[in-house]
Order: sequence, then C-alpha cells, then structure tokens
Amino acid sequence: MSTVSKVVLGVSVGLTLSTVAAVHLNQTWDRERLHEGVVRDLERQDRRKDNLRLLEEQRILTAQLQEEQRRSRGV
Repeated sequence: MSTVSKVVLGVSVGLTLSTVAAVHLNQTWDRERLHEGVVRDLERQDRRKDNLRLLEEQRILTAQLQEEQRRSRGV
C-alpha cells in the first residue's frame, strides 16, 4: 500500500469517526432537550391543576362569604 493510499485511508477514517461522534453528540443533546421539554410540560400541567383547584376553592369561599354577608344584613 502506498503512502498516499495510507494517508487517504487515515483521513477517511478520521473524518468518518468525527462525523459519527458529532451525530452521536447531537442526538444526545436533542434527547436531553426533549426530556427537559417533557419535564417542563409536566410541571406546567401540575401548576395548572393546582391553580384550577385553588380557583375552585376561592369560588367556594367567595360564595360562602357572600352568603354570610347576606345573612348578617338580613338579621
């Protein structure tokens, strides 16, 4: 095998390995970003559920307060 062939083969192997490594790193980065997005979405859903629960509690308390105020004015 000539020296030029060895150099071309070495360069080809080097470029192939660097391409594979770059693709692997990009896939890993994308997978992490996707996971973080899922976690954020789940946290957002939990906050929304909590906010809806608090809003319903507030509505109940407001209705109770208004009823008590009506009773106290009627007395």
